Amino acid sequence: MGCGTSSSAKDRKSENALKAALVIQNWYRGYSARLKARQRYALTIFQSIEYADEQGQLQLSNFFSFMLENYTHVHEKDRELVTRLFSGSIQDKKDRQDYLGLIDVPDSYSGPRLQFPLTFTDIDLLIEAFKQQQILHAYYVLEVLFETKKVLQQMPNFTHTKTSPSKEITICGDLHGKLDDLFLIFYKNGLPSVSNPYVFNGDFVDRGKNSMEILMILFVSFLVYPNDLHLNRGNHEDFMMNMRYGFTKEILHKYKLHGKKILQILEDVYTWLPIGTIIDNEVLVIHGGISESTDLNLLHRIERNKMKSVLMPPIPLDGDRVSEKKNKVGPTITAQGIRADGSASEQLTKHEWEQVVDILWSDPRGKRGCYPNTSRGGGCYFGPDITSKILNKYQLKMLVRSHECKPEGYEICHDGKVITVFSASNYYEEGSNRGAYIRMSSGTTPRFFQYQVTRATCLRPLYQRVNAIESSAIRMLKERMISRKTDLIRAFQLQDRNKSGKLSMGQWAFSMENVLGLNLPWRSLSSHLVTTDKDGNIDYMSTFQDLHIQKPVKEVQSSLIETVYRYRSDLQIIFNIIDSDHSGLISMEEFRSMWKLFKSHYSVHIDDSQFDELAERMDLNKDGSIDFNEFLKAFYVVHKFDKLSKSDTKLA
Repeated sequence: MGCGTSSSAKDRKSENALKAALVIQNWYRGYSARLKARQRYALTIFQSIEYADEQGQLQLSNFFSFMLENYTHVHEKDRELVTRLFSGSIQDKKDRQDYLGLIDVPDSYSGPRLQFPLTFTDIDLLIEAFKQQQILHAYYVLEVLFETKKVLQQMPNFTHTKTSPSKEITICGDLHGKLDDLFLIFYKNGLPSVSNPYVFNGDFVDRGKNSMEILMILFVSFLVYPNDLHLNRGNHEDFMMNMRYGFTKEILHKYKLHGKKILQILEDVYTWLPIGTIIDNEVLVIHGGISESTDLNLLHRIERNKMKSVLMPPIPLDGDRVSEKKNKVGPTITAQGIRADGSASEQLTKHEWEQVVDILWSDPRGKRGCYPNTSRGGGCYFGPDITSKILNKYQLKMLVRSHECKPEGYEICHDGKVITVFSASNYYEEGSNRGAYIRMSSGTTPRFFQYQVTRATCLRPLYQRVNAIESSAIRMLKERMISRKTDLIRAFQLQDRNKSGKLSMGQWAFSMENVLGLNLPWRSLSSHLVTTDKDGNIDYMSTFQDLHIQKPVKEVQSSLIETVYRYRSDLQIIFNIIDSDHSGLISMEEFRSMWKLFKSHYSVHIDDSQFDELAERMDLNKDGSIDFNEFLKAFYVVHKFDKLSKSDTKLA
């Protein structure tokens, strides 16, 4: 009997322990789900703002067309500007020796010294040097660029490669200047070689701080193994994109003396990068995607080096006429740009240009059909039916693309026919996403390898990493909001008919989306952005209570400050285009002329006298020139306090 009592007590203890374990398990599952939801919302904010910025970047192409029609009427002498924008590169027809002849590598230089023709040893040498944060001398950078261009010029628009069960190929997506990700890929997967081929699917540069190092490793590896390392052009292999997203600045910072030469040659190298790779005549690898009118036959034939930038659509110059014959069937299409004198145009035709934009900028979606990519402003969204149509038309089985950050580093959609691979881990913020690469060979299922560079994040628990990601996302969103403060207040006041200073949650959310157009879950985000009373009404002016834009000149109206801050990236690109010698200075006359054109094209309602006063004040030494980079840096957001520093802040 005593034994029975003991057994019963043990059973009750076991049952209680099991119940406790289930309670803890359920709590932890709920806790993890809430953390994942917060992380998902933060990534949505990052991506929405990223795509909105790209949309603004693409809209610049319309401005440059407008500028061609108006700016040159005022500055007829400045034909070089028009040539740079619409006819091709401004670089002089200099040969290799003109660039390299005057550059010496001093004995004191302790960085890597490359030996041409390059060998595997040079790849290893370069990687080890970059691990030690050494800078490759400008002489070698230029030599690599010239050699790369020479080899690329012999290559077709699409490189065709074969695999076998014993020889897989590795496909990597966007790296965006994240050198540690490239090091990690090579550590896990091995260096490129004849037996270990790679495809790098564009967007090697911008955003990260080591774009030059990545580009040099990839180009040197390509020169050693031109048949086994394949480089596809991405939408960031574009000198205009580099002006906005950091690579131009990186080059001029690292190569103060010869940076301008490097930029000139690099601009040309980009145009010779192939636009795709086809593996085993079955797998199409392109950076962005496809559209319903994608014509691979035409894309195989176009003169890809005429695609200078997505921001420079084909525009007939004086006396030009661009004729094109469109045929949506594809295989029999003919298209060519013809000048009035009968010579070949320096531009692609509009139809050819659109074809390239589609494969560099498009994104897959679950919805059927093909419709404009409203988030990015360029390319299209393509559904599973479009994927099946294009793959079947060209006897292909799969599309591998990159271009989109994915939380797990890759994503499979369209019934397994489309794979997205993204190789830059921690893309938005430390811990925000994994990176991945793919290994595949003929007749086998693709294998996915994930990783995440872990330095500061490895010892931090998940909730701290989510807090950091969340804090950064909300901070970025608030800066977006303050740049539209005047427009938002006007929208709030239209809804506030009683002039109470308060709106319902629905009214506030409607106004936020109507002005900002970011397609965000404003109701879920409201606890981070505004103050709500006990009845659930929002004090809409609290939207701006903890931040403001610093005014370089106190007397200037807030509406002008907001406008300059909002368009500062666009203005910087425009001023950089005018500043062809990269001096950072433009004349007061050019400064005012460009602002007037910009204001007219973007329908900015600001009195010219306000801008003139601001420009006069920013000409600090009164020499009639303005350092426009310093001018634009003077506009920044001040965060008075950061609510998200509290550890218990949550998005869900």
